[in-house]
Amino acid sequence: MARKIDLLLQEYGESHQNNLNKAIHWVCIPLIMYSLVGLLWSIPFPRDFLNGWLSVGSILIFVSLVYYLRLSIPLFIGFLIISLGLVIGNYYLFQLLNHDHIQMFGISFIIFFVAWLGQFYGHKIEGKKPSFLKDLQFLMIGPAWLLHFIYLKVGIPY
Repeated sequence: MARKIDLLLQEYGESHQNNLNKAIHWVCIPLIMYSLVGLLWSIPFPRDFLNGWLSVGSILIFVSLVYYLRLSIPLFIGFLIISLGLVIGNYYLFQLLNHDHIQMFGISFIIFFVAWLGQFYGHKIEGKKPSFLKDLQFLMIGPAWLLHFIYLKVGIPY
């Protein structure tokens, strides 16, 4: 019997066969992940708690990590590392912007919007609808799909 993660990755991969669409996803999915955390980071939150490291964005990451832990421990570990990068990157961007929520939102929104345009363009090239239109769970599988290719390349079982 196949594992749930294998079935999800296989189903996700069915609408991602075109090489240009795949390349677009390699750029746009990380940008969407980063900018989504940034959008949520721009929501005002008590900044003195945990020295400013806690935000709505970091809470989303925690919930996402629980989801990945349920699918695959190796993928969870990979996403733990990626998540640290997302949090650190957004934390320092917010510091650079002098804690300006509006600027943080604006920058994150532009990245998010352009990256989604790229995703939809890739699916137009592919000729298939994005998987998440069938099941919202695939919004979480897209990043796992990319990470599983990295794991395959370096020989890490996922």
